[in-house]
Amino acid sequence: MRPGTRHAGAVAAVCVAGLAVTGCSTSGTTGGSGGGGTTAAGTPVKGGTLNLLGSGDVDYMDPNISYYSVGYMALRMWSRQLFTYPAEQGRTTTAVPDLATAVPTEGHGISNGGKTYTISLQPGAKWNTSPARAVTAQDVVRGVKRTCNPAQPFGGLPDYESLITGMTSFCDGFAKVGQSAAAMKAYMDSHQIPGVTAKDDHTVVFRLTQPASYFVDMLTLPAFSPAPVEWEDYVPGSSQLAQHTISDGPYQIDSYNPTKQISFSRNPAWEASSDPIRKAYVDKIVVDETVSQDSTQQQLETGTPSADMEFDNYPPASQIPGLVARKDPNLNIGPTASSNPYIVYNTVSPSNNGAMSKPLVRQALSYAINRDDIIQVLGGKTLNTPLSHVLPSNVVGGEKNVDPYPYDPAKAKQLLAQAGYPNGLTLKMLYRNASEGSTKTFQTVQQDLTKAGITIVGVASPNADFYTKYLQVPSVAKRGVWDLSVAGWGSDWYGNAALSFFGPLFNGKSAFPPAGSNFGFYQSTAVDALIAKASKAKTPEEAGAIWAQADQQVMKDAAFFPITQPNQPNYHASQVRGAVYVPAIQNFDPTNVWLESGKQGG
Repeated sequence: MRPGTRHAGAVAAVCVAGLAVTGCSTSGTTGGSGGGGTTAAGTPVKGGTLNLLGSGDVDYMDPNISYYSVGYMALRMWSRQLFTYPAEQGRTTTAVPDLATAVPTEGHGISNGGKTYTISLQPGAKWNTSPARAVTAQDVVRGVKRTCNPAQPFGGLPDYESLITGMTSFCDGFAKVGQSAAAMKAYMDSHQIPGVTAKDDHTVVFRLTQPASYFVDMLTLPAFSPAPVEWEDYVPGSSQLAQHTISDGPYQIDSYNPTKQISFSRNPAWEASSDPIRKAYVDKIVVDETVSQDSTQQQLETGTPSADMEFDNYPPASQIPGLVARKDPNLNIGPTASSNPYIVYNTVSPSNNGAMSKPLVRQALSYAINRDDIIQVLGGKTLNTPLSHVLPSNVVGGEKNVDPYPYDPAKAKQLLAQAGYPNGLTLKMLYRNASEGSTKTFQTVQQDLTKAGITIVGVASPNADFYTKYLQVPSVAKRGVWDLSVAGWGSDWYGNAALSFFGPLFNGKSAFPPAGSNFGFYQSTAVDALIAKASKAKTPEEAGAIWAQADQQVMKDAAFFPITQPNQPNYHASQVRGAVYVPAIQNFDPTNVWLESGKQGG
């Protein structure tokens, strides 16, 4: 996901259909003999090389900028957050301290009527500089500042920009400076965010514009990770920074060859006593980004020495029924809090005289797409619960399961004629050709739409380019390079998380890429007002009723076509032990698995 699922996982985000920008939900259940998302473990064994196989890359090797579930997985190894989700059964969606020493509560870190959060940092956390030095509250402040840089801002900014006191003003000013590292450094050094301050070296204080019961969960976002002062010499999210990373996690990056390989080794500055989350059993982690989805699955199943876990390749949809049928103990199927895949409509495309800007055309497309056909090619309803509106069922609670656009090609033709396209039209659809699920989604939509007189031409993209060179680049959408796209989204945090869907995806201009993930440039003053109102609601129940109204309006405008709230399949080799599915990274946690003695990597 965020996208992303993440991201979205935002995270960032995945599933059979491809990769969401961000996020997800509770711990998984296995498709085999194991339980609760873990395989038979035994006594942990240290050492060895953990080999991960994939066909794509991270979005950015920068914790304050990454907004992609695969990016979050890589960050798990070398970057730490204030709070995170642990690889512990029954707690994988409960925020716990990482760099923080404790979860703040009213009277113990939370004050001023829920608008001030005071957070103390672990004293033993260190950067792998020479010599090693402590991670400080000033580093946390710097990290938050970097998220709204003018060169490559964090895609989830709409989640918190107006929530943190003074951040909107800071970001508005930041947007006006040049995009050179020197210009950004000068601005950050001379301007402060009143709502993010360092009380002392080990205490950071957040001041909010309103109470937000979900704020601790929001602080699990890598965007709030500390940033060392050395990073001010590089443009955030740049390829130059990716070659000069500084680690405060258990591993450090030895080498990064984009789209080819990432190699991690132990970080000598890391102290296990300061990190309650990562056990770091293996000595090295190597990510091979050149392996196809089918080959990844074959190698993991056959015990190839250099194949232990997936990176961004998940079991092909066509093979999952067989894995489930034979109760393969290495398969895990975990729930998500995501909408993945969905079809995003590019409302600013100039193609066909701006056809996609017309609600009637988008409504026609929504009637012409057969959701059941897509779900079938993605592995069926065992893996894919149908989703016909914005919010998955476990994001807020009480969502109404309505379908405003039941499959009806005749209705689609009627609406197209009303919109001025009685003879149909030709549209371009962006998809990831390395993903079986994304490819099959494109092919199914292409076939379905012909029945309504709509011709679909494919625009294929490598996984690594899909967000960074297409969806996050406004000029690409505005040139009409694509009219529809397969995308995915996962919750940025858990619990009361409706804002993490509506804020980045549908909140008008404030969510336009690259600062947000409103990839179709959808705008609605009614939806914007409902988002603002729900964000200020005093209770989850009050907020839920308002979010339901926003959901109805987005669907009335046909801003996108939701398909499924999927379960996430993951697979690992037999030698991997202690594998626990963590929804936030939509995979097993590589920092907490170990390798069977005698089978410790090739």
